[in-house]
Amino acid sequence: MRFTEHHRPLRALSCVAVAAALAACAPTRTPAPVPEPTAPPVARPAPSAVPAPSTARNWDQMRRQMAERMVAANPDMTYMGKVPEPLLAIPVLEIELNADGSVRNIVVMREPRQAKDTIQLAMNAVRRGAPYGNVSHLPKPWKVSEVFLFDDNRRFKPRTLDN
Repeated sequence: MRFTEHHRPLRALSCVAVAAALAACAPTRTPAPVPEPTAPPVARPAPSAVPAPSTARNWDQMRRQMAERMVAANPDMTYMGKVPEPLLAIPVLEIELNADGSVRNIVVMREPRQAKDTIQLAMNAVRRGAPYGNVSHLPKPWKVSEVFLFDDNRRFKPRTLDN
């Protein structure tokens, strides 16, 4: 059969109908949902692993107690032996506390040139060690600086405990 001028609209409609029928037979593919990026949760140690904080009489005792709690709360991420030479990274954090010893804010005071991921590792370690004990009786500002000495295995030792 030959299509004439007046058959052109029918021919176009038939092409559309065939395309629609083929599309209806094709399996539908829904794109998989893309998960939103989230920060990894900060794992907390078992309550018995970290001793209850005591009341520090001064900032030196508080600094030591904080360092000890960070080590107790992060046993797989710390080392207590001799500090290796050279160190992988040395981030320095300023930790601001609330009156109850919970972490109010953390400020990076020194960023290492390499292994920048150690900053987040140190911040997570600080949060895992909290609360650090009541500081309301200590003079303000309720801030402590800590130096984190990271080895090649990305384990840290608080400088406060390196005596």
